[in-house]
Formats: sequence, structure tokens, C-alpha cells
Amino acid sequence: MLRLDSNLQDRQREQRLVGARAIVAGVLVLAALSVVLVRLVHLQITDHEHFSTLSQDNRVKLQPVPPSRGLIYDAHGALLADNHPSFSLEITVEKVDDLPGTIAALAQIVRLDDKDRERFDRLKAQRVRFQGVPLRLNLTPEEVARFSLDSYRFPGVDVRAELIRTYPLGALTAHVLGYVGRINEQEMGRIDASDYAGTHFIGKGGVEKAHEGLLHGQAGYQQVEVNAHGRVLRTLESKPPVAGRDLHLYLDLGLQRAAAAALGDHRGAVVAIDPRTGGVLALVSNPSFDPNPFVEGIGAQEYHALLYAPDKPLFNRAVRGQYPPGSTVKPFVGLAGLAEGVIDSHKVKYCSGAYRLPGQSHSYRCWRHGGHGGVALEAALVQSCDVYFYDLAHELGIERLKNFLGEFGFGARTGIDLAGELGGLVPSKEWKERVRKQLWFPGETLIVGIGQGAFLATPLQLAVATATMANHGHFFQPRVARAAQVPGAPRAEDLPVVSHLIDAGNPQRWEQVIHAMTQVVESPRGTAKGIRSRDYRIAGKTGTAQVFTLGRNQAYNAARLAEKMRDHALFIAFAPADDPRIAVAVIVENGGHGGTVAAPVARKVMDAYLGGSTLIAEPEAADGD
Repeated sequence: MLRLDSNLQDRQREQRLVGARAIVAGVLVLAALSVVLVRLVHLQITDHEHFSTLSQDNRVKLQPVPPSRGLIYDAHGALLADNHPSFSLEITVEKVDDLPGTIAALAQIVRLDDKDRERFDRLKAQRVRFQGVPLRLNLTPEEVARFSLDSYRFPGVDVRAELIRTYPLGALTAHVLGYVGRINEQEMGRIDASDYAGTHFIGKGGVEKAHEGLLHGQAGYQQVEVNAHGRVLRTLESKPPVAGRDLHLYLDLGLQRAAAAALGDHRGAVVAIDPRTGGVLALVSNPSFDPNPFVEGIGAQEYHALLYAPDKPLFNRAVRGQYPPGSTVKPFVGLAGLAEGVIDSHKVKYCSGAYRLPGQSHSYRCWRHGGHGGVALEAALVQSCDVYFYDLAHELGIERLKNFLGEFGFGARTGIDLAGELGGLVPSKEWKERVRKQLWFPGETLIVGIGQGAFLATPLQLAVATATMANHGHFFQPRVARAAQVPGAPRAEDLPVVSHLIDAGNPQRWEQVIHAMTQVVESPRGTAKGIRSRDYRIAGKTGTAQVFTLGRNQAYNAARLAEKMRDHALFIAFAPADDPRIAVAVIVENGGHGGTVAAPVARKVMDAYLGGSTLIAEPEAADGD
């Protein structure tokens, strides 16, 4: 009985204990519910906007829409640079769990080679994980269809359609147009990423690079709804891209073909300019290359073959080739003498075949060892007398000579709208002290006066200077692009032209030099008499540029020299002489005499443009350069 009463007492105590525990539990539950309620209020009211945005981003994506690149046309509307549709296989790395396995599986559907994998690895390292990286370019329609059937197996892998640049004329216009290529790491650092969203290409040279801002256009966007796999369900909002402007060039495709044919297999360059506008009618650098493989990425082996080829096809000789201008500079030196009042057109200087500075024993030779006798300016230009111009350069002095030549564009970039132009060099006392840490010698002034020594000019500079001479001193900055046109607009908008006027004093001085240049071709004693035309008059000047300097007692013998050690042949000209419509500069590397090698090239170019009868036979070897 005692045990029974004890058990009853324990039950009462347990009930009290259970009640107390229930109260405590209830309080705890209420406290927990309070915390939950507070958190719900915080999420639903305070952080509503934040989590709504996150939720929206999970199903709504902003996709860039790249603009179509502007087309490029020649002066007569011939298409020089086009866009064609291409399909590529792209992988968004952050959406792929097993990248090696995915690539291996894709290789069973589309063809993948080592070049594709190498390019993918290189581009993957340059891009963030949420950007698509092309694995395979230029898919065939059959490959696109095969992937479409199995696309559900490859989240994060898509077929992307884009317009790819193509150059229908290949090597013929490569050095003028340049090409577009995939944006590299260095370019990514200097461009506005938003402007290039959705596109991988940028101009790499020539017109494509110089006018990138006009040709590229502006990217658009579209806001799309996607499912859990990232597939687009519908477009919510969009802003269309702004297409790049089409460019219309001064370049005449027919003349470009004629210039390339005239140059033939020779290494060298031809530049033709309209003196009335500064427009570049033709620009040829030979040898050339096909720019099309560069657009989507040329293979390392093919690129090295071009880069290290002995004849340097990637090198644009027309704007980057720097050569001694030789005797082609003599008309400008002669005009400097007239403008500075050092000579008049009738002043006679005596050529004995050699020239000595006062008080010095060293002789500076003329190309004609027996000399030309007494010659005034016209005869000196017609027969290319070195002694006359040695003496004239000495009288002018290097500073006046440098400054006057600079007015024609020598020694500085012309400002042409082509990427990569070099500025040549007109040497001076200041230049020699700064660069070579040496004093200037009077004999160096003489060498500059005949376009040799450290004096360097590009074929483009020679063409611009020749056009300026034809224009009686009206200098036009050379331009390749004439106008830009918004696609679909009724007319193109002309691009600005920059010009200035060179003051040579009496206007008659221009006529005196131009008349002498005409006699270079028209006179029986002219160094370019072999290209005289029956249809129009040509004003020109031949030149020969030394590849190496002869010793005091050495004689030049081309037959005994390796081909690449022979002199360069140069020629400048404009026509018709009395109403110039074209100015031409030609250089033939290691070609020898300008009158017999470079001048016929220029004549063929001028015939193609002016409609003259063709040159029947190549000129025989002529005296002088």
C-alpha cells in the first residue's frame, strides 16, 4: 500500500512537470514563429526588389546583337569587301560540367582537328566564362543539321550564325584594304567592350583598320526569356543594331589590275593619285597575299611561311617601304633653288664628271664619267646631271633643303587613311646629332641633293609629291576612302579633304620645272624618252637608288652582283602634262635603271587610265637613271 501511494504522488509530480515543459515548449515555438515571421517580412518587403531581380535574371537574359560590318566599294561601285553568312559551334564554358567529355562527344558529330582545339584553348583563356567560345568555324549545312538533332545532349553548346568578312579579289587589294581578324588580348584592352559585344572581329590593317569606327557600327541587344536549360523561349524586348557604314573608295579596280599586271613578277610598288583630289586611284605592293585565311584565324604554319618568305608578301612596300628616292627628288631640289633665289632657270653650271667642295680633295662623281659640260636647270633635269644638283644642294644648305622638301611631304607621314604608314627621312644636322651622336659634314648635303645616303622616301610620298608638283603646289592629303554611306541611304556623304598651298614665289617657277620634267620624256636626250606617248604628253623623272655605297675606286657592275644587291629603279610622272589627271610613282626593287624598268610600268598604268595606245616595246637601255 505504501508503494501504491508513492506511485500516485509521482504521477501528480509528473503532470506538473509535463505542464511546465509544455509551457516552455509553447514559448519556444512562439519565439521561433516570431523569428520566421520577422524573416518573412524582411524577405517579402525589405528585400523584395533584390530577390525579384535575381529571380528575373534566372529566366531573362540580355543578349547582344552584333551589327553587320559596312561594305567597301571601288570608285565605280565594284564590291571589294563583302560579308557572307557562316555558322560556328560555340561553347559557353560556365554551362558545361564536363568540358573535355563534351568536346569528345561533339567530335563524333562534327569534324574537329588540332587547329580547332588549339584555337579554342587560346580564345578560352582570353574570355570570361559566360562568353561563348568558338570551337569549330564554318560548319557545313549537314553538320548544322546533325548537331540540331542531338543539341539536347549538349547544354551550353550552340550553333551561332554570323556574317564573316570576305575579300573577293584576294591578293589584288590586300595591301589597300587590309583585313579583319579576331580581337586579340591587346585590342580588348583598348576598345570599349560594349561596342564589340557579340562580335569577335576588328580591322587589322589598311582601310579596314583606318576606318574601323565607320565600318563597325553599333551593337544592339535583345532581352529574351529562357528555360532552365538556357534555351530561348521568347523575345521580351529588343534594340536593333546599327549597321556599319559602307565605304566608297577613290580606288579604280580596273587601274589596280593594270598596275599589278604592269609590275608583273617584280618586287616593288605602284601608287597612282588623282592630283585634283588627292584620291588614291591604285596602290599595289608586290608580292601580295590572300587576306581571306586571316579573317577566322590562319594556321601557325601558314602564317610563318608568309612571315618569313624571302620576298616579304606581308610587307606593304607602298606605304612602309623606305627607299632612297635617287634622282626622282631632283625636280623638287631644282624648285627649291628657284624658290630660294639661289638659281634662275638660265644659270649654267659646269659638269666635268666630278664635283669637289671648296678646299677639299674628295670627288663626288656624276653618273656620266665624262661630264655633261655646261648645263642649266632644264638640261640638268633632262639628263639627270648629278654635279648640277651637288652644287645646288651645297648653295641651299641642308636646313633650307630639308624645310622645302618637307612642304611636299618628304620626311613625315602623309596622313593617308591606311594603317601602318611610315614617314621616311630627310636627314639634317639635328637628326644626325640626336640619332647618331655625330656632326654633320658638308658632303652629306650633296648626297641629299641627289636623293641618296640617309634620305629615305616611301612610294606613297613620291606619288604625293609628284601630284603636288602637277598641281603647282596645291598639296592634298592622300585619301583612299572618298565617301561613307549609311546602308539604304540615297547618297553617300563625302569625307573631309585636307590641303595646303606651297609658296614658291613666282608661279612661273612651277612651269619651268614642269616643262623640264616633260622634256625628260619628250626630248631625244631625256632619260625616259623610251616611254613617249603619241596620245598625251608625260612629265616625269627617272631615278636609281643605290642598295649599297660604292668605294672611291669601285665601279658599279650589275652583272657581277647578286640580284638583291642591284640598284632599285624608280620613276615618277604625271599626265597629261598640261592638264594632269593622274600622278604615278613606281619602284622596282633591284630593277636597275629607272628609265628602262620603272618608267614602262608607269606608262602602262597611265595608258590604262587615260586610254592611250599601249607601249609596243620595252625601252632599250638608256644613259643615266
